Amino acid sequence: MSAFWSAWVTIITLAVILGCTWLLFQTRKSENYKEETDQTVGHSFDGIEEYDNPLPKWWFQMFLATVVFGLVYLVLYPGLGNFKGLLGWTSAGQWEEEMAHAEENYRPVFAKYAALSVEDLIKPENEAGLKMGQRMFANNCSLCHGTAGTGAHGFPNLTDSDWLYGGNPDTIMQTIVHGRQGAMPAWGAVLGEEGVRDVTSYVLTLSGSEADSEAAARGKTQFQALCTACHGVDGKGMQALGAPNLTDDVWLYGNSFAEIAHTIRAGRNGVMPAHKDLLSEEKIKLITAYVYSLSNQ
Repeated sequence: MSAFWSAWVTIITLAVILGCTWLLFQTRKSENYKEETDQTVGHSFDGIEEYDNPLPKWWFQMFLATVVFGLVYLVLYPGLGNFKGLLGWTSAGQWEEEMAHAEENYRPVFAKYAALSVEDLIKPENEAGLKMGQRMFANNCSLCHGTAGTGAHGFPNLTDSDWLYGGNPDTIMQTIVHGRQGAMPAWGAVLGEEGVRDVTSYVLTLSGSEADSEAAARGKTQFQALCTACHGVDGKGMQALGAPNLTDDVWLYGNSFAEIAHTIRAGRNGVMPAHKDLLSEEKIKLITAYVYSLSNQ
């Protein structure tokens, strides 16, 4: 926050507190006034008149107590612009402290399962550990892959047997730890619009879909010249590069002519974020086991 906005927030905050306090004293009856009176404020609401009585002493004193509390709070904790408070408290610091406390308490539980292989973790006798992995998946992965791991448009389905980089435990764990960067280059400028349509037609035939045979024949030549380096001569992909298999009719961005053409024309850029700095090794292992179980049980 800039110095100007810091001063602005500080002035407004203190002005409101002091203004309310001044108003409280200005509207308070003198001690010489009786506690109660028959005098009214001079107007009525739906026939109801309000007595012009002083504020109860207990109410007045509690109001003053809240003012004192507020001022003390602003001295100890952040609230006045860039002033951090005498205690140096921050929400991030409290979160880190709570996370460290939780890690200390639950470390023995995670250590128990960390000693097991992923294949052992998905066995029935380790159901409790797998459920822990499921809850951590829900907290960290479900936003993209869905609560059931079935994915969404542009996000892989983790419950089937189709894997871009491989579905064995080591590969899944590597994906979670280091993330993935999937890039499909844009070929629109190279192929032209007619070439995009031809290659799209050929790609559709690879998975058994209907397409214009003449366009597909032209597209095959262009596919072999431009696409086989990643997808292979037979279009079955390459897991080392994360290049998808185009023959199995499993599509990350949809299998319509328009969607495939858009992929070829404009390219795609998929990102799986790395979690090595977000989750401990034990937690990543439990999530790996849960993801592995989705397509192996």
